[in-house]
Amino acid sequence: MKAWIAAACVALAAAPSGAPAQDQPAPARAAAGDEVFYHIFMRSFRDANGDRQGDLRGLTGRLDYLVSLGVTSILLTPLQPSPFYHNYFATDFEGIDPDFGTMQDYLAFIRAAHQRGLKVYLDQEIQYVAEGHPWLTEARGNPSSPYSRNILWNRPGNLEPEPFLSYPAWEGYDGRYIGIAMVDMRRPEVRRYFERLFLFWLDPHGDGSLRDGVDGFRIDHMMDDLDNKGRLTNLFADFWQPIFRAVRARNPRARIIAEQADWGYGDDWLRRGDADLVFAFPLRGALTHLDKREIVTALGEMARRTPGGRSQILFLENHDTDRFMTLVDSDPARARMGAALSLLLHGEPLLYYGQELGMRGRTREGGFSDGNHVPLREAMRWARDLEAPGSAIWYAGDRPWWTRRYNRSEDGVSVEEQAEAPDSLLNWYRTLLALRARRPELRSGGQRVLCDDETAMLCIVREAGAARTLVLANLGPSPARARLPADLGGGWTDLLHAGEAIEPAALTLAPMEVRILGTR
Repeated sequence: MKAWIAAACVALAAAPSGAPAQDQPAPARAAAGDEVFYHIFMRSFRDANGDRQGDLRGLTGRLDYLVSLGVTSILLTPLQPSPFYHNYFATDFEGIDPDFGTMQDYLAFIRAAHQRGLKVYLDQEIQYVAEGHPWLTEARGNPSSPYSRNILWNRPGNLEPEPFLSYPAWEGYDGRYIGIAMVDMRRPEVRRYFERLFLFWLDPHGDGSLRDGVDGFRIDHMMDDLDNKGRLTNLFADFWQPIFRAVRARNPRARIIAEQADWGYGDDWLRRGDADLVFAFPLRGALTHLDKREIVTALGEMARRTPGGRSQILFLENHDTDRFMTLVDSDPARARMGAALSLLLHGEPLLYYGQELGMRGRTREGGFSDGNHVPLREAMRWARDLEAPGSAIWYAGDRPWWTRRYNRSEDGVSVEEQAEAPDSLLNWYRTLLALRARRPELRSGGQRVLCDDETAMLCIVREAGAARTLVLANLGPSPARARLPADLGGGWTDLLHAGEAIEPAALTLAPMEVRILGTR
């Protein structure tokens, strides 16, 4: 694989780039789906060989857990080698970090996931290279290098690469300062290199079988004008769209997830950027506050600004955000409320590993070190003993991310402690995901906001044909009833506690109580 991709990379003669994007026929694209994503920070998930680093074999050995949880798709943070512990900013776009295993381990993981009906998405952050990447190492000070034009330079003689954002070097959690340089995405040969790279991950054997290929990609920090510098512009049309067309031509079911760099509603990324999904950042902010007016406003804007056939990913936390359980001050009622709303509203939900257990973590303050985000990326809690075999505590030591860690042994936040406890947060997530799986209106139905008034009662009805689910959520500090429209109809029962018919308007909900009703 490396030989033919490298050959494409160093072929610097500007070959014809084909017809303009607008003149090429658009390949078929996957319809908006009903996936449930599980977002894994690889280094922290599961260690299989005793070195305390999460790895591919460790992940493969826990796929049945993901199936039992009720997720359909795995989203992995980058696997490529990098001097940074999070593996963004690669030194080799084509490889697997040795801490994670080998290419064979990777392919075995893909096969095992597909055998269980799980899809796999890879995170790609290809706009930059880190110090140590041959493009940067061999071309610095050497304009005659075959890699010279792959990097964006600021001074003649390849003496100063254009940096990531405003800093030529960034501090890692281990105290090293590591350079990061922009890739020159204007070059047709660079775009063709990455097109071939994406097709490799999609179809590793090049035979069209797709049996060991991923099902889609997440594009990190996607922008039309990279870092708003005015140097790499029109990237949606000139760089990303041709790559996405090639991906869909090889696998029409593949989906592209864009992380919109402005953390807004993402409509430009869905329209001009040609992504299939974006992240519902504004709704996530509203959900962390559990504020009815913010939630209703975000839902309305999402409905207005999301084109048909595209979708939004609903989430409470990810590798860049504070853990939801910390934001709600470890309040179990608010944690359960956030889970219900993020899983049952219109969109495609995402769980960040350990969210289902109530793992905690908050971004450290001070400077730009990536160590500040270690608290958001602590080891997945499999056992009550944090230091049990398999625990990926790669950050252990005398630094504050270990000595002041959020998650500790015997804290009740582990699969071992919650799996058999009926009222645990883990089993609440399992219950909600099972409900979502058996109710088609919760996966692909429409959505109406009811009781859009000044009260703290949030009322959402999901509908698909005759099937209806009503979510009632009291987000206020006092008991409350919902002011529901008279034409709501009858035939409602409690979907979580089967029993007699229920009149929704007669229910009094305690503060932070959620009720989920459905028609037969």
